[in-house]
Amino acid sequence: MAVQVPTEEQLREVAADVGLSLTDADVKSFIELMRGSVAAYNVVDAMPDNLPRVKYPRTPGYRPTGDENKHNAWYVKTTVEGASRGKLKGKTVVLKDNIMLAGVPMMNGAATLEGYVPDIDATVVTRILDAGGTIVGKAHCENFCLSGGSHTNATGAVHNPHKMGYSAGGSSSGSAVLVALGEADMALGGDQGGSIRMPASFSGIYGMKPTHGLVPYTGIMPIEIYVDHTGPMTANVSDNALLLEVLAGPDGYDSRQVNVKTHPYTKALQGDIKGLKIGLVTEGFAQANAEKDVNAKVKAAGKKFEALGATVGEVSIPMHMVAPALWMPIGTEGLTQTMMWGDGYGVSRPDLYVTSLMDFHRNWRNRANEMSETTKLFTMFGTYIRRYYGSRYYGKAMNQTRLLTAAYDQALSEYDLLMMPTTPIKATELPAADAPRELYVERALNMISNTAPFDITHHPAMAVPCGMSDGLPVSLMLVGKHFDEPTIYKAAFAYEQAGDWKKM
Repeated sequence: MAVQVPTEEQLREVAADVGLSLTDADVKSFIELMRGSVAAYNVVDAMPDNLPRVKYPRTPGYRPTGDENKHNAWYVKTTVEGASRGKLKGKTVVLKDNIMLAGVPMMNGAATLEGYVPDIDATVVTRILDAGGTIVGKAHCENFCLSGGSHTNATGAVHNPHKMGYSAGGSSSGSAVLVALGEADMALGGDQGGSIRMPASFSGIYGMKPTHGLVPYTGIMPIEIYVDHTGPMTANVSDNALLLEVLAGPDGYDSRQVNVKTHPYTKALQGDIKGLKIGLVTEGFAQANAEKDVNAKVKAAGKKFEALGATVGEVSIPMHMVAPALWMPIGTEGLTQTMMWGDGYGVSRPDLYVTSLMDFHRNWRNRANEMSETTKLFTMFGTYIRRYYGSRYYGKAMNQTRLLTAAYDQALSEYDLLMMPTTPIKATELPAADAPRELYVERALNMISNTAPFDITHHPAMAVPCGMSDGLPVSLMLVGKHFDEPTIYKAAFAYEQAGDWKKM
């Protein structure tokens, strides 16, 4: 689409937006001065886009219904066969539906994005296929990924794999359910406030949020560059480590990737954890809505680690209790300016920009009433803050986050890993279709207090199932030093091998 020289009326509207008062002569003068800039834009417009080629054939697939999609976890089923050999040969992988798979529809949980078909494969997709994996489709996620519950997708709620009518967790809801049901060996999720670990917790699987930047985010619809993470969701630790081994490392596009350190993660899977030091974070068990059975199961898991040879102590990190408050300005203002007003990308970083998504996503402005209540809430609040208070709170929260990071680092200088409940609560009932907005929002945000802090401090953190209560999973979270995923895997594997978590 060529850029047009603004009309006098358009320029007056723009001037009003930025607070300028222009005379008729000013308007004519500025329009003439803009002609050279418009010409430059049209030079760019005439150029072909510089996007990576799509290597593997595929079809658009289809949307499963009825008994084939009882939990509403699938968005699209398709089959994309990878290379003839590789680490993932024989493994099936499903993608969270904010990840681009060229030629296959993507809606990111939102009615306003339905109908969009990406023209590239995300880097993580290419790496899976190059490693011989088979991609079997796209899993439903929450509306623009803005919910820790599984009730905000525009097509309806995603149901818990253990108990219909209950939340599967979000925002990588479908990914967790399909793995838990055995309909895919592996899944990719995204995590900005806990969106890998929360559904892993509610659904009873293993979910790794790697160190920020370890896995490239290229070709995945962002929320906010500082908290964007993607990582593996699996039914066992071995598959989790194997998938991360394939995904990790710089791709030359993603500016999130700074001083990345990769490891052969599968080599960490050894049963002996004698001498490993694990710190139970006091505040992680002290959340206002903490459930006694959840805390008890996680503390029992601490005893199990001791029986396996680890040294388990208790450590207090007072800033953990205020960490969700620090996440709020970073997450809210970031998503408002990057994902919403920034057309899914924003500016000021040398990433790979998928302009077809930017063009399609702009249309949310004309269909805002179709957004989920959480998306409306965050977009309005972020816009309100920007208009009346500017960006100072984003900046101040970022400055305080350095202190939060240092507090966790201090604890990690004494312990190899930190441990706490992944979510302080088990899965809750899904809100009814006519539930009040207050309940709808509460069920979207009432489980993020332990997970969100590590999205802003960038420490790796993994959800590990550790028991059942009232027919629903309970999960512990292991947190490690930056780029020390191997130690997390070592401990998680030892715990997994010690017995059936459903009977613990």
